[in-house]
Amino acid sequence: MLPTQPEGYFTLPASGTGQPVLVLHAWWGLNDTLKAFCWRLAEAGFVALAPDLYHGKIADTIPAAEALGRLLDANYQQARAEIVQAAQFLNAHAGRPGGGISVVGFSLGAFYALDLSTERPELIRKVVVYYGSGVEDFGNSGAAYLGHFAEQDDYEPPAQVDHLDQSIRAAGRPVTIYRYPGTGHWFCEPDRLQAYHPAAAALAWERTLAFLQDNPT
Repeated sequence: MLPTQPEGYFTLPASGTGQPVLVLHAWWGLNDTLKAFCWRLAEAGFVALAPDLYHGKIADTIPAAEALGRLLDANYQQARAEIVQAAQFLNAHAGRPGGGISVVGFSLGAFYALDLSTERPELIRKVVVYYGSGVEDFGNSGAAYLGHFAEQDDYEPPAQVDHLDQSIRAAGRPVTIYRYPGTGHWFCEPDRLQAYHPAAAALAWERTLAFLQDNPT
């Protein structure tokens, strides 16, 4: 029997089965952009689940998003537990009780994706982060990593991205970091009109698909 499906957004490919991908939202919440990303994964043949870490709340402005993000971080252990529950559901749905899913995180969600890969390494085999970091020690990880970062980003400056790259490499884990010229934070999110960069977003999507599809188990 499958565990209870967590609160969130769950998409299936036409076949009903596929490689499982956990999607962790940015500080805006589980908005239409994240739901569309899940559907794109489903159309590409993946099973995708985006847990709703804000439980129905969505922000449209930076101050509102900052407030929701602070509340989430103040309940850090609860957020971690909900993410683990979602990962376990996906593992069970895919018939992988021993672990082996991928996780994609955007900005705030990227931190939680990295954290999950180090705290529960048995659950995660691949990690994709979009303009987000924050984890220091990858010694427990068994995952491979892919990162998409902006050229000009006050939230994730080059030195911080370099540190993430070096920390993952120091742990002996495979990692590829891409930096996209002419972009800023949120460049892959079409609802962020001032930041969205269609060409860079399309390239990041292609690289993400190739990474997720590589060497399936």
